[in-house]
Amino acid sequence: MNRILVTGGCGFIGSNFIHYLLDRYPAYSVINLDKLTYAGNPGNLAAVESDPRYRFVLGDICDSAIVDPLVREADAVVNFAAESHVDRSILGGVEFVQTNACGTCVLLESARQHGVERFHQISTDEVYGSLAAEEEAWTEESPMAPRNPYSASKASAELFARAYHLNHGVPTVVTRASNNIGPYQYPEKRVPLYITNAIDDLPLPVYGDGLQRRDHLHVSDHCAAIDLVLHSGEIGGIYNVGGENEADGIEICDVILDRLGKPKSLREFVQDRAGHDQRYALDSSSIRDLGWRPRFDLERAMAHTIDWYVAHEIWWRRIKAGDDFQAYYKRQYVQR
Repeated sequence: MNRILVTGGCGFIGSNFIHYLLDRYPAYSVINLDKLTYAGNPGNLAAVESDPRYRFVLGDICDSAIVDPLVREADAVVNFAAESHVDRSILGGVEFVQTNACGTCVLLESARQHGVERFHQISTDEVYGSLAAEEEAWTEESPMAPRNPYSASKASAELFARAYHLNHGVPTVVTRASNNIGPYQYPEKRVPLYITNAIDDLPLPVYGDGLQRRDHLHVSDHCAAIDLVLHSGEIGGIYNVGGENEADGIEICDVILDRLGKPKSLREFVQDRAGHDQRYALDSSSIRDLGWRPRFDLERAMAHTIDWYVAHEIWWRRIKAGDDFQAYYKRQYVQR
């Protein structure tokens, strides 16, 4: 299994995973299929553009005419391609269904026809819904109860993967990860938004009371988990991948402000997100049984992430100056 089709490889986690694969496996080749929507950035992979083991294809996973010949070339498919921002899904969810659910079906059908060795669906802890403060962390047996269009579309994609495994024998595996942080994350997401706003002495918009808790996973730990499950996970299996780094919005805000030497007065409490999930927490015992351990605790993960954005201002300033980002930011926060 050394020919890997990665979909959505110009996004945050996908691009990190491509770097990881090419660094770790000299004999592997990677085809990167990406539609290059607003969050897809070919610059994330500038360092491997000239690597003969890497090939980029511009295209939509919903287009079977593009997907089919690429799957035919591959031994395995790792599907990162997704519309992924909860706030954008609340503003309008149709494209989330189209890409996240229908697009996954196109990939699965092609995988069925061409007999791939593995089909790895990248999912999210958000399919579980919301935990109360006193509840135990989710296991893979916890029911899915998505509460927004994004998480509903990701749950749908998982169910299609399960159906293709049970009905057609497609060798699927699924990983459900907690909130990723690290290099190349599009700066509309909370952590890079807070970091880049703080650098520029702009307000850090904190939803509601700021007490919604998330588990934070450094993207390199996530890549290692995907690698392990792709090669060694049980066919048909689902694996939670959590960093065990829970923190609420205020705590994340303050870590960033403290490291950058900025005042707490930059916190700005804004109207809460509709249907905001209160807490996410994962029991990652199953993948730990395979030998995976996260290398980054919260302090180290946040420090590494903050320092990367400080050192890569050209990368994020170009994005934040763009018309799409400016229009989204104004609608989401300035007019909130």
